Amino acid sequence: MTILQIFAVALLGLLLSVLLRRERPEMAVLLSIGLGVVVLAALLRQIGSLLDLITGLVARAQLDLRYAGSLTRIIGIAYLTEFGAQVCRDAGEGNLAGKVELAGKISILVLAVPIVLAVLETLLRLLPA
Repeated sequence: MTILQIFAVALLGLLLSVLLRRERPEMAVLLSIGLGVVVLAALLRQIGSLLDLITGLVARAQLDLRYAGSLTRIIGIAYLTEFGAQVCRDAGEGNLAGKVELAGKISILVLAVPIVLAVLETLLRLLPA
């Protein structure tokens, strides 16, 4: 799906959501979630290409493939966290959106620690004793 198609779907969803919000606000939220899932599903091919690129770069740099897996999980968590927080905000739950963002940040931090430690170990090996 191209960006123009995504824009068209989003614009149509916006119009439907505005019309629904007056009469059935809960349906407008469900419509918003559904359209968000459709857009994410449409981008899966591009996301797969990006993951292949990252894996290829890690292999060319002769790094441990664990780090590529961690990087892809971090990227996935970041995007899913943003999506979840926006859904919460659309539903009028700004407080819950903040909690979703906090959970995403902590999850990313946990996954990033081994990568940061590996970089620091490499730097320490390169520095003269």
